Amino acid sequence: MSKVLNQEEIDALFSAAQQSRNSGAPESKRRIEKCDLGQSNILTTDQVRSVTTLHESLARRVGSSLGSYLRAGCEMNLISVEQLSYGEFLGRMPELTYLASLLILPIDAHAIIQVDLSLVFPIVDLVLGGPGTDLTEPRDLTEIEEEIFQMVATIITSDLQTTWSPLIAPDIRFVKKHQLRQAQHLMQATEKTLSLSFEIRLPETRGTLSLAVPAVVANAILRKLSSQIFLERVPSRDARAKIRERVLDSHFEASLTLPNSPLTVRALLALEAGSVLMLPKRAEASIHLNIADKSMFLAYPVRHGTHKGARIDRRISIAEESVK
Repeated sequence: MSKVLNQEEIDALFSAAQQSRNSGAPESKRRIEKCDLGQSNILTTDQVRSVTTLHESLARRVGSSLGSYLRAGCEMNLISVEQLSYGEFLGRMPELTYLASLLILPIDAHAIIQVDLSLVFPIVDLVLGGPGTDLTEPRDLTEIEEEIFQMVATIITSDLQTTWSPLIAPDIRFVKKHQLRQAQHLMQATEKTLSLSFEIRLPETRGTLSLAVPAVVANAILRKLSSQIFLERVPSRDARAKIRERVLDSHFEASLTLPNSPLTVRALLALEAGSVLMLPKRAEASIHLNIADKSMFLAYPVRHGTHKGARIDRRISIAEESVK
């Protein structure tokens, strides 16, 4: 016969089940942390150092090329290496500036080059034979000025290709100048770029040149740079022993010579066949024994039968060599 539970008995069963559940092992609390995908693939210290070294050579190359082309003093220096989204890069640009795209083949990607107008107009003035002063009010370039400065941008493009050639062998081509709003469609606003900023100094002015390299190109360069970084390893005992044996069997030229002695021009002009040149060195004093053209010992010339030799007096200290 089935038993029918009343409400009190049902409540008692629920209470007992609840107490049993609470008396069990406590549930472990999960720790939830925020994930910022924008912070992924941040450049390491070694990568920044390698990129800086690479593009410092670009700065020197461009400075020399522009100086020759403009026939004026020109200095270019790398001032910053950053990882920015394309939107952040464009957000730093003034409304009136020189902005152009470069096509990088065979990767088929676009890089962006930006130059301050405070540099563009003086450079155009120098090309036209002027002093290169910046007296122009901020405005957009005319077609003739664009064409003139495009030659300068082509020189920079060529030097950029030369700098990157040992790494990715690119074919970099100047495409055209863009308005700021037009350049927004060349890359996604969220795409990461390697942003390089340079300062260019001319005799009468200075300004900034910036370069935005797309992620696909920057990653290819970083992979090649990383493969060129070799970690220093401490040689094993066997390796050190082999190196020591090879060094012990190495050959170095030895020569016995008089030390350097100051002579007057008068004494040199008086020399002729049969002359005896008096040197400030006593005949019984030791002279230099050189190993690989470096003075290492003081020695006396000796002879044993038909062989000539040197009898070591003492070793020349580092301090003596430095004073000499």
